[in-house]
Amino acid sequence: MTDSELIREIKEGNVELFSELMSRYQRKILAFAYHMLKSSNMELMAEDLCSETFYKAFRSLNTFREVDASFSTWLYTIARNTVLSELRKQRSSNISLDESGYVPVASSEVAPEQSILRNEKVNLVRSAINSLPEKQRSALILREYDQLDYQEIANILEQSVSSVKSLLFRARSSIKIQMEPYFYDHIYEEYEGMTSR
Repeated sequence: MTDSELIREIKEGNVELFSELMSRYQRKILAFAYHMLKSSNMELMAEDLCSETFYKAFRSLNTFREVDASFSTWLYTIARNTVLSELRKQRSSNISLDESGYVPVASSEVAPEQSILRNEKVNLVRSAINSLPEKQRSALILREYDQLDYQEIANILEQSVSSVKSLLFRARSSIKIQMEPYFYDHIYEEYEGMTSR
């Protein structure tokens, strides 16, 4: 059955079919929530917010109209709003990194220096993504992690396709600028006597 057929059946009273819709989209929505939360070190909440997304979708399925958007776009929009709401709550309560429960774990097979450098790079990228304006961050995550096309992202963010491309360009440029000094310093540390710019 297509999404449309399933939704029609659910609206007619076969609510047990909602589990089929969930099984189709659960991994995607969970991954999306995880990546949205990761930049704030809150990825442990991804499962809860994924469940909340499906609960909200089930409760308001009667308001869903296919002429306005596809079911997946509608669902991603609910997920995005749910995650953003939680991020706003957490920011207002000012949870520190230590309280978030995030602990980088080093692999026993990797030299400690390499592990520290990798964790440092991960934290730098995470910090760069986290510093992006919300729409740029959402567009980047939907494109790079969820592999959605420009039109789907445009529908979820309620933007034009050209605006989405612009958001992605600015997001990538911002991250590159933030990361450039780090990589520049490490490349040229290897060459003795080379003057810095």
